[in-house]
Amino acid sequence: MEFDGKSVIVTGGSLGMGRACAERFAGAGASVLIVANDRQSIEKAVTEIGGRTSGFVADVRNATDMRAAVDQAKVKNGGVDILVCSAGVQRYGTVVDTPEDVWDDVLDINLKGIYLASKFAIPAMKERGGGSIVAISSIQSYASQANVAAYTASKGGINALVRAMALDHAADNITVNAVCPASIDTPMLRWAADLFKGDMTQDEMIAQWGKGHPIGRVGKQEEVADLVAFLASDKARFITGADMKIDGGTMAKLGIVLPD
Repeated sequence: MEFDGKSVIVTGGSLGMGRACAERFAGAGASVLIVANDRQSIEKAVTEIGGRTSGFVADVRNATDMRAAVDQAKVKNGGVDILVCSAGVQRYGTVVDTPEDVWDDVLDINLKGIYLASKFAIPAMKERGGGSIVAISSIQSYASQANVAAYTASKGGINALVRAMALDHAADNITVNAVCPASIDTPMLRWAADLFKGDMTQDEMIAQWGKGHPIGRVGKQEEVADLVAFLASDKARFITGADMKIDGGTMAKLGIVLPD
């Protein structure tokens, strides 16, 4: 199978796009370590995914935890070949009304978490002769909706960090890329739908958001996982430092409505 013999760490791998990535790699033969901060959701994911999947409770904001997570992958799975950074949160607010602790939390989870995971995973990858890092960013790294200042800042930072790491570690045979989804049907999107749906059902709100994408729907977690798997595969060894949109055409259109 495509990833047989590969050791993969997925942060935020118990839910949403991270879980879809864990399933995708496990289904292709990889040994997958799911890293998340909730033991119950990890155990559920490990049981349901099966294969050579295991879990590790860690806070991506904590250096000691992330060093231990990488050590666990080395002990249990022989090393680290692929790191998928999917841990993330979204909080609403402008710079004026976002509390400082909320700002710090969003940046720590979404951006610092990638720094720490990569800091400890890269030396382990070098021991194996190279590897791949794929970070989950967002189209909000290019253009922002209103009232998500911290989230947008974190996603722009991810793309910049990916470029820096790609340059710094190209000679180590390590590729580093970001994927930038638009709206994807995840627990996070459904949480947001509950905030804004009014008299609509959750599904109706998501369908309404889907109409804002030229393709006419929101994306699927599995579609993101397929792109992540491609970027981590041998087929993509000449791709590094890229931030790749997976957005149903959202960023291809102008926001100007022309008369008929």
